[in-house]
Amino acid sequence: MKFSLAALVVVLALAHGSQAAQSPEVEKLAQYFQDLSAQLTSTTQELVQKIQSETFLEDGKAQLQQIQAKLAPLADNMQAQLKPLAENMQAQLKPLVDNVQAQMEDLFRKVMDQTKALGQ
Repeated sequence: MKFSLAALVVVLALAHGSQAAQSPEVEKLAQYFQDLSAQLTSTTQELVQKIQSETFLEDGKAQLQQIQAKLAPLADNMQAQLKPLAENMQAQLKPLVDNVQAQMEDLFRKVMDQTKALGQ
């Protein structure tokens, strides 16, 4: 029993010694896997965020299309109602605008005639 205990201590000492020699390599390998795990986690999070933002944009587009579909008939109805009103206002304002334009042209002619008279 003492012999087996001594042999076990020797084997453990040798194993510990060989592990100590391999320790830097094991640490490098462990660090590599930790870095790889961190990179994988980061990439996964970025991918999830990108997918969520794309989903958000697609949902927004779908909602905008629904709103557009609901507002198009209202816009057509408003246009149909406002067109006669605009035409009526234009018909009423045209004589006034023509009158103002004629008065401005007459005033311009008078100023030009007076300017010519002063120059002679």
